Amino acid sequence: MLDEQAKKTILRKIPHGLYICGVRDGEEMNGFTASWVMQASFQPPLVVNCVNTKSGSHQKIKNSGVFSLTFLEAGQKEVAQKFFKPQQRVGNKFADMEFYEGETGCPIISDSLGYVECRVVGSVEHGDHTVFVGEVIAAGLHRDGEPLLLESTGWQYGG
Repeated sequence: MLDEQAKKTILRKIPHGLYICGVRDGEEMNGFTASWVMQASFQPPLVVNCVNTKSGSHQKIKNSGVFSLTFLEAGQKEVAQKFFKPQQRVGNKFADMEFYEGETGCPIISDSLGYVECRVVGSVEHGDHTVFVGEVIAAGLHRDGEPLLLESTGWQYGG
């Protein structure tokens, strides 16, 4: 029998960074806070990015086949918080944020540790999140620093 409380408690102990996933589908651009992200291969360089199937950005990734991941620095909790809410509720999330478009056309936040841009090379659709496998096709470093971790924010996503 599955102990629901034990499951929730132990799964929340998996460490996660916080990233802003930038997406673009035609002229429409969006970003969301992603935490279920990890490197998956050296050659070719792959990352996995798990995206809630109910989010508007999920369909944008499926349509365009690309996404960016901006790596936030410790202390940038307010940036992560801004991108948690659906775009329809908050309007243009990038309105007061300095960003530029990468090679894929996806938004990259300038005030960050850096970024990777990915082309989707596979996906697994089970449960309420899709696991997108992205091949890193571009990367850049803005500055050195410690990454923002989910556990440092006091927030919980998982379990």
